[in-house]
Amino acid sequence: MKDRVVLAYSGGLDTSVAIGWIGEATGAEVVAMAVDVGQGGEDLETIRQRALDCGAVEAYVADARDEFASEYCMPALQANALYMDAYPLVSAVSRPVISKHLVKAAKQFGATTVAHGCTGKGNDQVRFEVAIQTLGPDLKCIAPVRDLALTREKAIDYAEKNNLPIATTKKNPFSIDQNVWGRAIETGFLEDIWNGPTKDVYDYTDDPTFAPAPDTVTITFKEGIPVAIDGQDVTPLQAIQIMNQRAGAQGVGRIDLVEDRLVGIKSREIYEAPGAMALIAAHKELENVTIEREQARFKKIVGQRWTELVYDGQWFSPLKKSLDAFIADTQKMVNGEIRMDLTGGRAVVTGRRSDTSLYDFNLATYDEGDSFDQSQAKGFIELFGMSSKVASTRDQRLGKSDI
Repeated sequence: MKDRVVLAYSGGLDTSVAIGWIGEATGAEVVAMAVDVGQGGEDLETIRQRALDCGAVEAYVADARDEFASEYCMPALQANALYMDAYPLVSAVSRPVISKHLVKAAKQFGATTVAHGCTGKGNDQVRFEVAIQTLGPDLKCIAPVRDLALTREKAIDYAEKNNLPIATTKKNPFSIDQNVWGRAIETGFLEDIWNGPTKDVYDYTDDPTFAPAPDTVTITFKEGIPVAIDGQDVTPLQAIQIMNQRAGAQGVGRIDLVEDRLVGIKSREIYEAPGAMALIAAHKELENVTIEREQARFKKIVGQRWTELVYDGQWFSPLKKSLDAFIADTQKMVNGEIRMDLTGGRAVVTGRRSDTSLYDFNLATYDEGDSFDQSQAKGFIELFGMSSKVASTRDQRLGKSDI
């Protein structure tokens, strides 16, 4: 029996071409594995058939949509994960769940090797291979696109020469990765960072310049997870899908970023993440209402480190698991409702309501009913500034004052 290789298959140019490359280079049979993480687009049965038409001996599709939304997107939401304060980890959060299913498929189909279609310049090669070697230490990894240093032009020529059924052509040079959490677009004329994105780049979002009337939405959270929209119960997957549609219609979630890649280069990326960006905005504001100040300050540090780990392909690392535990603990009181106006490319919070709120109206008000004892402020200020006052007195005595 021939050796088998499980290939992470998207249905796109690189992985379709990779089926033939692997067969020619190794003599192994290729099992194509497609994982549904809510990417939409083509029907998955069509993608499965394309893999077979491109030479795969088996083609398998795993429905991981609910798993992806609940176990990968929701932790990212609870962490308010925005790499470089902008990118909601669209591709990064999908790689570990895809890797998990690749390892399972390798065991199921008796494969010794797992392959992916990543290049040597991107982040995903690291994310896939680190996850695969963590979950399946006995498996080998190959990356035919990277290891043969084949360019996009060569891949297109190979596809045309072998009559592979692939839609991507030289007239449509974008490299696109998408799932329910968002959409990533790169290459082509976008590589010149002076070029603005044209309207054909976008799919998940409508032009915010011509947005319809504002859409007001109320999102209910329980322990940092959206559980209802406008009073209707939703699963995590449904919450993301609904917000993708509603926020996307208003042009929310368009991101144009020159990004620091893990491999040490800067890359221009266009992202669309209407649901993710609207939900993160709502979640952050509910945390402002329900999380104590010092805990919130430290969580921001933890959330940034968590985001960097996930971006860098360390989803299954010990540190990431430890940070998961801290973040989960902070979410116990993140309950309540956030009302938002979605309009003109923005998601604007207009109302907050929570039974676990730390906002005390009687302490905050300046009107009648104020329960804050202002007489305590003078002593607080005296003590709060004491160390600076003592240091300044010394400096003035030594002639080193700032004035």
